[in-house]
Amino acid sequence: MKPLSGFKDLLPCDYARRRYLTEGWRDIARRYGFVEFDGPTLESLELYQKKNSGGEILTQLYQFTDRGDRPVALRPEMTPTLARIVAAHDREFAKPLRWFNVGNCFRYERQQRGRLREFLQLNCDLLGERSVTADAEIIALLIDQLRHFGFGPNDVTIRLSDRLAWHDFLEQFGIKKESTTEFLNIVDKMEREPQEKTEEKLAALEHSGLTVEKLREFMTSPTIPVLEPLLEELAARGLRDFIKPDLSIVRGLAYYTGVVFEAFALQGSLRAVAGGGRYDRLIHDLSNGAVTLPAVGFGMGDAVMLEFLKEVPLATQREEEFHAATSSCQVYLVIADEALRPQAVGLAQQLRDAGLRVAFSLASERVGKQFSAAENGGASFAVMIGDEWPQLKIKRLSTREEMSVPQGGLVEWLMDCSKG
Repeated sequence: MKPLSGFKDLLPCDYARRRYLTEGWRDIARRYGFVEFDGPTLESLELYQKKNSGGEILTQLYQFTDRGDRPVALRPEMTPTLARIVAAHDREFAKPLRWFNVGNCFRYERQQRGRLREFLQLNCDLLGERSVTADAEIIALLIDQLRHFGFGPNDVTIRLSDRLAWHDFLEQFGIKKESTTEFLNIVDKMEREPQEKTEEKLAALEHSGLTVEKLREFMTSPTIPVLEPLLEELAARGLRDFIKPDLSIVRGLAYYTGVVFEAFALQGSLRAVAGGGRYDRLIHDLSNGAVTLPAVGFGMGDAVMLEFLKEVPLATQREEEFHAATSSCQVYLVIADEALRPQAVGLAQQLRDAGLRVAFSLASERVGKQFSAAENGGASFAVMIGDEWPQLKIKRLSTREEMSVPQGGLVEWLMDCSKG
């Protein structure tokens, strides 16, 4: 029996790749002073219906009525849960908050490469600060998340926009505020739909003389004044090469209020690999006005990132180095003399107590087969336990170099090697 469409079994090799990703996520987030939190996977359906996420998310919900006759949904994203938590505990924390989460999300959408219906997502959010510096900090964190895995400005670009620029543009054509979300959804899909479809959607809106040509002219403006302070701050951090101002980026979620951005792959067949923006009213709306807290953040999914890692040589190399350093086994004890198995078991426990990853054959096996098991398990060293006991012959499997070490000094010797 196979898993459901859009869901995936994680075999040890798959799980190791995802752990490589999530350990990197956590490491970089903590370097920026972010702390990890979590919330429930199942939420009240009302959380997503309170004009937060927009129509598309609502059509992708895994929703049902539970045994208490309550309408509930599996979370499709983390931001509404974060907003609910912060609104409930606002007075308990000094501001600004730097929080991140690595958690499962669910969306019933068309399965394709880099998209699953259950996925792991990194969310990083900075709450309680509305300055340009806060926007720059969160974008810098996103860039460093990508740089950590070996992606440079030739591999990925951050396409940067601001919804405030669009609000000013819409006023020129008399488009009402209540139509803003509908209009921005049209812009969001322009790249993926034929021009005739865009013209048809524009015609359905009440406006004064807005055409696709005028839209494109605005979107290709050489300068975007509202973004200049943010671009200057990112340049001061040495990150300007990663940034491309681009007004076509509006993000599909209704709660964004200012700067928005997406990380796009420049190589291979993938598109956006991460995205986010400023959402200064979401917590206010969810708390019915009780708490007003500006916020900016981004999300990055594991499925698309794991695909992206395959497409960039340096990223592939770094992943391979990680797997070599975290293989299931560092030291394999080759038991050449079954009479010495008790000593081998005792030695294995000694090495494990010292923090080393150790394996050995659980049954009597030919020495050659044990060496094969050591190599297949990714061990760095094979330790022979045989006629020379308590002197031990050690083979460094990467170079085939052999040396002898007294049994009493093995732990110290291996620990020194693991540090080097």
